[in-house]
Amino acid sequence: MPNEITLHEDRYFGPDARQKEIARQLYAQVQDLPLICPHGHVDPRMFADPNYAFGSPADLLIIPDHYVFRMLYSQGIALEKLGVPRADGGDVERDHRKIWQTFADNFYLFRGAPTGVWLAYELRVVFGITRQLARETAQTIYDEIAAKLATPEFRPRALFERFKIEVLATTDAASDPLDAHRAIRASGWQARIVPTFRPDAVVNLDAPAGAWRKNIDALSAVSGITISNLQSLIAALENRRAYFKQLGATATDHAALVPYTNELSAHEADAIFQRALRGQASADDARQFTGHMLMEMARMSIEDGLVMQLHPGSFRNHNDFIFQRFGVDKGCDIPTATEYTRNLRPLLNKYGNDPRLSLILFTLDETTSARELAPLAGHYPAVKLGPPWWFHDSLNGMTRFFDQVMETAGIYNTAGFNDDTRAFPSIPARHDVWRRAAVNWLAGLVVRGFIGMNDAEEMARALAYDLAKRAYKL
Repeated sequence: MPNEITLHEDRYFGPDARQKEIARQLYAQVQDLPLICPHGHVDPRMFADPNYAFGSPADLLIIPDHYVFRMLYSQGIALEKLGVPRADGGDVERDHRKIWQTFADNFYLFRGAPTGVWLAYELRVVFGITRQLARETAQTIYDEIAAKLATPEFRPRALFERFKIEVLATTDAASDPLDAHRAIRASGWQARIVPTFRPDAVVNLDAPAGAWRKNIDALSAVSGITISNLQSLIAALENRRAYFKQLGATATDHAALVPYTNELSAHEADAIFQRALRGQASADDARQFTGHMLMEMARMSIEDGLVMQLHPGSFRNHNDFIFQRFGVDKGCDIPTATEYTRNLRPLLNKYGNDPRLSLILFTLDETTSARELAPLAGHYPAVKLGPPWWFHDSLNGMTRFFDQVMETAGIYNTAGFNDDTRAFPSIPARHDVWRRAAVNWLAGLVVRGFIGMNDAEEMARALAYDLAKRAYKL
């Protein structure tokens, strides 16, 4: 029979008794601090309607979460069987109890993985489920969660307040009209939910065929600026950045396969843009144009004060079969080796010494953490390091991050923690792992005599709350 879900009070703390005791003391001081969520992918529409309901347990915890169905797919379970919508509208499983049963039958796959840690927390703490999810308990647990999701206490706004979220940033395309954010403001609800400006769809020319031009047309329409050349593109982007700021945005976000930067002449950049408008841009054109536009975005950030985030190193949509059948964000993005020192030098030579720029760097290539990123952040006033991201958002990833980065960069050249999630109920679970990992690392420093207890207490609060709030100007 399935056991009870156990969340040990000392989970993730090291075995040394003295270190564990100090970690307990530090954790007690930060565990109830409000959550700062400066980067993520939660859909703002769920907060625009005060009566928004999540739907079924499968709607909430399985169908939209690529962390979940990625693992199941790796074991040969078709995404159709999990209810993931197909791009062509083809048939998928619509019986959510069957989807849930498949999930429960295979829940053992998540043992020891970060997703299993988050789900255990969600089931036990968020939903009050006491028994482990398994074949035998699947339908009973489905009923328990479904009953709670039907109550006002489990509406998104109520959970937002229960989770003690102080601020939550969404990630929104440059062409997004931000209707949901305007509706949240107009509703009178006082929660702070802000957009984040993400222009990838219009500055990365290597988008799927036809998609880039549609995105340019959408940006033209929403900005009121007809985009026909580089100058008008930049004007439209500046227009939208200003609008995002009006609705509370403090940051931008940029993704690229490599963090290549290079300032082109206006003539060179416009020539590439014209080729893109004609559908004739090459792979090298795309690389050069994105590198140039990252320079432009740094310049804009100095002028308008928006924090600039850069998330490179993901080979998007690696599995053509899944991409063609289901579209983007379906769990088949794969990390690549990434070089920062030379790629970022043009941008940092021009803007990295300007304290008005705040550039937060992330990596999926941990070999760069000690060799490149920590030295860059430990030198350039403009550079901060984001927390372990995506495949490394785990206890082990966080431990490696502390060990590889902090000696050279120190904690005050980092941006604290962000949960980077689409799965809204997992937010407190992810912050809990980070806070426990952080205090365990700090307790180790105290035991070994690197720092005193007073310093550890201040650093614990900084890692849990202050650094993210400061880095993102929140």
